[in-house]
Amino acid sequence: MTTDARGGPPAAPLPGTTAPDAGGAVDAALVEAAARRLVGVVGTTPLEPSVRLSEATGARVWLKREDLQVVRSYKARGAYNLIAQLGAGPRARGVVCASAGNHGQGVAYACAALRVPGRVYLPRTTPRQKRDRIADLGGAFVETVVVGDTYDDAATAATEHASSSGATLVPAFDDPRTVAGQGTVAIEVVEQAVAAQGAPPDVLVVPVGGGGLLAGVLAWMGERHPGVRVVGVEPAGAASMAAAVAAGRPVALPHLDTFVDGAAVRQVGASTYPVVAAHRTELVTVEEGRICREMLAMYQTDGIIAEPAGALATAALAEAVDLAPGSSVVCVVSGGNNDVSRYAEIVERALIHEGRKHYFLVDFPQEPGALRRFLDEVLGPDDDITLFEYVKRSNRETGPALVGLEIAHPGDLPALLARMGGSPASFERVAAGEPLFRYLL
Repeated sequence: MTTDARGGPPAAPLPGTTAPDAGGAVDAALVEAAARRLVGVVGTTPLEPSVRLSEATGARVWLKREDLQVVRSYKARGAYNLIAQLGAGPRARGVVCASAGNHGQGVAYACAALRVPGRVYLPRTTPRQKRDRIADLGGAFVETVVVGDTYDDAATAATEHASSSGATLVPAFDDPRTVAGQGTVAIEVVEQAVAAQGAPPDVLVVPVGGGGLLAGVLAWMGERHPGVRVVGVEPAGAASMAAAVAAGRPVALPHLDTFVDGAAVRQVGASTYPVVAAHRTELVTVEEGRICREMLAMYQTDGIIAEPAGALATAALAEAVDLAPGSSVVCVVSGGNNDVSRYAEIVERALIHEGRKHYFLVDFPQEPGALRRFLDEVLGPDDDITLFEYVKRSNRETGPALVGLEIAHPGDLPALLARMGGSPASFERVAAGEPLFRYLL
C-alpha cells in the first residue's frame, strides 16, 4: 500500500543516523563475509566489454551490469546483508528505510525473501516506476509511504518511525553492514576480470550518492588489490562526497539537484566518509546534461536502459577521467529503473548540453509578414523551431514570443546570433541560470 504523508514540514534531516548495533568500520573480512551471506540470494551480474566506450577512450572498457540485478541496482546487496543479520526480536518488530527508489527495492526484496515486515519512505520526486517496483517486490511484507521532496525528508521520517516503533533502520548507505554488502561488487569485478583477462582491472569507476558502494569497494580493494585505481563519480548538482572531503567532514549541500534521483543525497554518511577520506579517493563530477547524453547513447547503441544514476560512471569516461591507452577499465552500471516518461526531458537536457538547443524571447513587430521574415531571414536551412508561444497585444507595436530553436551543430550558433542581430525583431537569449529556463526544463 502507499500512504501520502502530507502533514507539516519534516524535521531537520538526519542523514547520518545509523541503525542500532551497526558495528565498527568496514574491512575486507566484513565484505567477504557479506559475499558468503549473499550466495544464492543476490545474483552475480555479468562483466561485459563495451565496444563503444573502448573506441571512444582508447582503453579496454568493461561494464559491470548491476542494472541486471532483480532490483536493477546493487542496493539489494547492502539491504539483504543487514537484514539477514537481525535476530528474531528485531525481525518481528520489522525494518524501515528511506530511499530515492533503488534502496527501497533492495529492502523490499530482502523483506520478502526473509519474510520480515518493512516500511519504505520515499520522497515525492521518486518516479512512479520505482514506487510500483517496490510494491511488486515487497508484496504483503512492505508498506510504502511518500513524504517530502528530497531523500533527506524521507530519511527524517524513517528515523522518527524507527524511534517510535522499535523497527530497525536500514540505511541506504550509512551503516557498515550496508557498506559491506555493497562492497561485494568489488569481489565479483576482480574475479570476473581475472577470468576474462588474467588480471584485475587497472581502474574501477563507481557511481556515488551517499558513498556506500564507494566505501565498500575501497575497503576491500584497499586491502586485497591496492594497485587498482578507484574513481568515484558524482552528479555535479549533488556532489556531497566532494563537499565532505573539502570540509573535512560530512556537510549538507545548500542546494541539491534531484534529477539524478538515485544519487541525489544532500549529506554523505558518517560511516562512508572516513573510508573515502582515508583512501584519498579520486572524485570527479559530471554535468546532468552529459549524463543524459550517455543515457541516450547507452539506449541507442548498447541497448541498455539506464536511469540517470546508472549512467554516472560511464558518463565520466569521456570528459572527467584520464585513462592510459590500452588500460583495463571497469564501470559499474547500476540503476536500470528509468521511467520511460522521462525520456523527453532527457533528450532536452542532452541537446542543451551539446549546445544544440537554445531559447529566446523575441519581440516581433506587429505587422504583416513579421513571422515570415523570421523564418526566411533568421533561421538557417537546418534549424528547427521546437517551441513557439506568441502573445499578440493590439495596444503594442511589438508582440513577445518565447521561441525554442534546435540547430544541427553547436558551431551554427554564431551565425544564427548574427542573423538575429540584423533582424527587425529584438532578441533576448534565455540563459541557463534564469528562472524561466528552469521552468522550461
